[in-house]
Order: sequence, then structure tokens, then C-alpha cells
Amino acid sequence: MQTVVISVVVLLSTTMIVVALGLLAASSGPFDQAYAKQSGAQLTASYDRSKVTDAQLTQAAKSAAAVAGPFAQKTLELGGPMADSLDTVGRADPGGAVDRLNVWQGRWATKTGEIVLNRNPTDKNRRGAPQLNGTITAGGQTFTVVGFAYSVSQSADAWVTPEQLNALRPTSTQMLYRFTHADTNAEVTAGQEAVTQGIPSSAVIGTQSYLALRAQVAAQPNTFVPFLMVFGWLGLAVAVLIVANVVSGAVVAGFKHIGILKALGFTPTQVLTVYLGMVSIPAVIGCAGGVVLGNVLATSLLTKAFENYGAGATSVPVWVDVASLLGVPGLVALSALVPALRARSLSASQAISAGSAPRAGRGLRVQRWLSGTRLPRSTSLGLGLPFARPGRTALTLAAIVLGVTSVTLAVGLGKSLTTYQTAASRVNAVDLTMFAGPTGPGPGAPPGAKLSDTEDEAAVRSAPGVSSVAASTDLPMRVAGAQTDVRVSFYRGDFQQLGFLMLEGRWFDGPGQVVVSERFLQQRGLKLGDTITLQAQGKSVRVQIVGKAMYNSGDEVLSNWSTLALVAPKQRANLYEINVKPGTDLDAVVKAVQAKDSGLAEGEGQDAGTFVAVVVATVVLLTLMLGTVAALGVFNTVVLNTRERRRDLGMLKSIGMTPAQVTVMVVTSMSALGVVGGLLGIPLGVIAHRLVVPAMAKGAQIELPAFMLHVYPVALLVLLVLAGVVIAAAGAYFPARTAARTTIAQVLHNE
Repeated sequence: MQTVVISVVVLLSTTMIVVALGLLAASSGPFDQAYAKQSGAQLTASYDRSKVTDAQLTQAAKSAAAVAGPFAQKTLELGGPMADSLDTVGRADPGGAVDRLNVWQGRWATKTGEIVLNRNPTDKNRRGAPQLNGTITAGGQTFTVVGFAYSVSQSADAWVTPEQLNALRPTSTQMLYRFTHADTNAEVTAGQEAVTQGIPSSAVIGTQSYLALRAQVAAQPNTFVPFLMVFGWLGLAVAVLIVANVVSGAVVAGFKHIGILKALGFTPTQVLTVYLGMVSIPAVIGCAGGVVLGNVLATSLLTKAFENYGAGATSVPVWVDVASLLGVPGLVALSALVPALRARSLSASQAISAGSAPRAGRGLRVQRWLSGTRLPRSTSLGLGLPFARPGRTALTLAAIVLGVTSVTLAVGLGKSLTTYQTAASRVNAVDLTMFAGPTGPGPGAPPGAKLSDTEDEAAVRSAPGVSSVAASTDLPMRVAGAQTDVRVSFYRGDFQQLGFLMLEGRWFDGPGQVVVSERFLQQRGLKLGDTITLQAQGKSVRVQIVGKAMYNSGDEVLSNWSTLALVAPKQRANLYEINVKPGTDLDAVVKAVQAKDSGLAEGEGQDAGTFVAVVVATVVLLTLMLGTVAALGVFNTVVLNTRERRRDLGMLKSIGMTPAQVTVMVVTSMSALGVVGGLLGIPLGVIAHRLVVPAMAKGAQIELPAFMLHVYPVALLVLLVLAGVVIAAAGAYFPARTAARTTIAQVLHNE
């Protein structure tokens, strides 16, 4: 039993530590390797061709360590089933000092009408996606796909010859830079200021730092690191306590065995080695299994996180495995050293003559005081048992404290994450949504809606019980200087009633203003008050970031109808989000609206997403494992106590104590420790929660309001105290029942 306990607890704690350290160590390694291999651009910049010449850009770029460009650039609108636009650059070849492209299939474009698309070699060949030697329509012209290339800098969606792009009348110029020092945002900003010196600030359309790209890809693994590290160390601490308890109990219970070993000629050092080996073998086995399992879990997560950078299978660094294989068993052996030294110091005569029971007098004063209370005798005897073995009791209590700490942390994590996700996803913030159909490629009503946008909104507002209506439409747009599209949601009406929590700044109140998320800002190296350029349908609009709202997406921007008018003035709303007065029948509202426009359909409500569910499930699983391990520690203690006290149990039974009273006595002895462990473990769990949750939020690139950390009401704290009692009672029950079934005859026979 003790061998299994040690192996299991070491396996679990080692697994969590390997995963956490592996994610932490490799969270940016694949990205940095890919960037170094392709000399990725540390700064990608787009300039307005009407405000700065190629010669000016070349002259200003002399301060950079390496530069590529100027390249003509234009966003081409697409036809057919593909995406909405292609950020296309005119480039003569895939090489150069910066952003060397990996042409992994086909060849480079050399003629008019040829195009090379940016696609990662690890991407699956999606149905309907362009094929080699196939054709696509972009910017009203048909191109033949002659190759697929990969840019680690995400500098463009496609490339054509410079002559081809000049014929398409480019609107911007792209420059790619590498700097002598670019390890921090401040150094990249300094480099940008140097290469734009003398260039009008209005000429800079947009920039993209490689540090923002690295933070974006490392966000997922970094989210898991904080709580995995905490649970890993908690598991290891419980393992150390259990091992110390096991060896201490084995020494006490094996005094006679130690004496016989020494009488047979074993030296003190050999006796020490026997007891260290007793725990080292299962610890090494558990550690080896934990390293293997940790590598499997961490490699899977890292590979998924970095597959977009052509990293292939990303593995845990070797030093993590070596440190775990050496450190964990070493720490376990160290925890066993003190009780093993006790076995080493005993002489043969002392060991053989010593009994296994506690020395006379231990706990007698407490027992006498408890006997004078009105408590049932089985309960008072149970409350006094822990004082007979104070060292063993302290180790058991510490294991219970750590178990309660993990439960407290898990409950707080679950509540904080679900509270955040509910707020970020606006769950239950909108009573009803009506969908007008997908927005078509051109002006006019989308498929589904029968009336005009104005008529549909009037129909919704006139429905009985409706208190507020917000109309919106989405438009895919490109942030100038970046490759990926963003979804811009344009609102009008009562958009402030939609449940968005404003973290900083304000809502938009005029054209050219947007509200974004914390993740959007971090992934692009922006801050409140900065301006960006959004491009769509051949038009560009310069907007200012005026507010930061709570929502999860880093690829979504919120704006208003007056900003939409600058880009697509004929676009209509395709979604109406409705709130009603209390007691209003939603079905009646839907019927009233559809009576006027049968093309409006009821939409689905918001859900809390799957990521939080995965994290919460992981935390619950880890908590159950640590709680079980702590209960196993109690189990081990009770087994040792009942074996040592078999003579006392026999005497109590001989004077009339029933099996049920024996069970109550033993369970009570541990339940008392559970109460104390709950009172001590809760503050530690709260402190761990206050440290882990902000660290997770930082890794996930989100901002967590302070009120989401206050998740421990008084009623919950009372229940958490019971967690210690449950852990202690669960671990004590089965050995207590076994002790209760022991007959007086068995005890006398053993004696």
C-alpha cells in the first residue's frame, strides 16, 4: 500500500511539474527558431505612397541592421468561395536580407497573371481552397497559382511580380526591418522611430512588431503554466509529507526488524540505505512515469500552439526532463532522510527491546481532560489519539492543509473563470436576437429579410414589451500593416445595453472611433488613444481606439454606424439584439416581428465557450487527484496508528466497546485534524488564488477586473472548512472499519 501511494503521488506531481516547466521553457522557442531561420521581420510597416517616396523610405532605413523593400502593396478584393481580401505585395524573389520566404510547393511568380499564396506547410488542404496551378480572381483579375510560400513574419497573403502589382495601382508601400537590438517593445519602438525619422507621421499607415506575434502564439501555453505550477508543487509537497510519514511509521513499526538487521551484521549506513531504498524505488518509478506522461501532454499542447509557425512537433526541453528525473526522487529521498537517520542511530539492543507503541505518558494529560467532558467516550478517546504521536500528526495535518489549499484554489479558479467568461461572452445580457440573414457582397437587402433595414428596426421596436434594440452588421477588414483580417462589428441604437463591460476609456460617439479588447491591444502592441487604419472594399479609414471592453476575441473590433458610413454606406444591419421588459413573453415578441417581416429569424443566444470549461475540468481533475492523495496520507496514518494500538483496541473491546464505537473513535481522531487543516488551508488557498488568477490572465492576454477576484463569500468559506473534514474522514474510514472488525482473539494471538 505504501509503495503504491508513493508511486502514484510522485507520478501525478511530476507530470504537472514537467508540463508546467515544459510550457514555460518552450513558450517562445519554436517561434524564435523559425524567425531566426527565415530572418523574420522584427518590424513590418506600411506607408501611404501618396505621402512618401520609395527613395525617402530607402534613405531613412539606413539605420536598420537589415531591410527589405520598398515593395508595392495593395489589398485585393476576392471573388469566389475564398476569403474576402488578399494583402498582396509585389516582390521579385523570395530571398533577401529580411523575411526570406520558404517556397515549399511550386515556384515563384515570374510572369504577369501569376501569383504565390502564403500558406503554412502544416495547414490541411481545406475543401475549396486554391490548388497549385489553379486560378483565383482577385481585384477583378484572374491569376494562376504557381506556388505556395510561407512567411514567418506574416508579411502578406500573396505575392506577384513588381510589374504586375504596379499595373494594379498599389495604394501603399511595404518595408521590412531588422534591428541591432529588438528584444523589448522599447527597443522595437526606438528602431521604428529611427527608420521613420524625416518621414511625415501621417504617411505611416500601420506597423506590426514581431514581439506582438510572439506574445500571440505563446498566449495559449502560458495560460496553463501558473495553475499547473501551483498544483505541481502542491502535489510534490504532499508527496514529501507522505513519504516522511511512511518512512517514520516504518521505522517505528520495525524497531525489532532494525535490531535483527544490526545483530546480523548490518552497519548503520547499510540500515540507512535500506530505508532510503524503500522509498527511492517507487519514487523513481513514479517519477519516470510522470516524465513520460508530462512530455506527452506538453508536446501535444505546444505542437498545437506553434503549428502555424512550421515548427512541427514541438518537444519539452531536455533540461526539464533531466531536472525532474534527478530533482523529484532526490527531494523524496531527502524527506525520508530524517526518519532513516533515526533507524541508523539505534543500537541493536535498543531496537530489539523497544516496543512499537507510543512512549508512556504521551497525550495522557489531554486524555484525562477529555475524559472529564460530557462527550461520548469514543469521541473523547478519538480526540486524544493525535497527541500520542505528535510528529506523525503534524505530517498528516500538513497533508490535509495542502489538500484544503488545493480545493480552495480550485473553487476560486472555477468561480473567477466562469464569472469572467459569462461577462466576456455577455451570457444572458440580451433577451432575444433577430437575424436578417448574411450580408450579401453588394448593396441591398440580404437573403431572408423582406423589408428594408429601417423598416425592420421599426418593426422590432414596435413589438410589445421591447425596451431596447441595438442593430449591427459585421464587415471583414484589414488592419494596415498586418496580414490577418479582423471582424469589425458596427452598432447603432441602444448598443450600451448589450452587456459589454467597459474596462477603460469610453464608448464611441462619432465617426472614426473604435473599442477593442485587451487581447487585441497586446497582440498588436497598441494602447488606448492609438490610431490604426482599417481597409475594406478598396477603402481605408483611420480610426482611434477610444475604449477597451471585456470580450475574448483578439480579432474583433467594435465601432458605430457613422464609421461604417465612411467605408460601406449602403450596408444594412443583419442582426437586431433586443431586451424586453420583465415578464414579457419572448415568443410573442418573435411572432409580432415576423408578422411584419417573415424573413427575420430568431438567433441563438451567447454561450460561455469551451476554453473555460476545459480549464475548469482540468482544475477539478487535479483537485480530485490531490484530495485523493491527501486522503491516502490520512489512510496511511490510520493504518499505522491502528496497528500500533492493536493491544489497546483489544482491551477496549474486552470491556465492551462496540465495533461502531471503534470506528467513531478512529474517524474522530482524523476529523479533528480535518477541521484544523481546513482553518489553516483556506487562507493559503485564497493567497494562491490571488497569485494564480492574475498570472493566468496575463498569460491569456486578458484583463481581469478586481471584483472577479472576490469569490469567497462567508458561506463558501464554511463549506471549505468541511473539505478538510471530508478528506480526513474519507482517508480514515476504511482502516477504521478494518480495525473495528478485529476480534479480541486475533489481538491476543498476535501478541
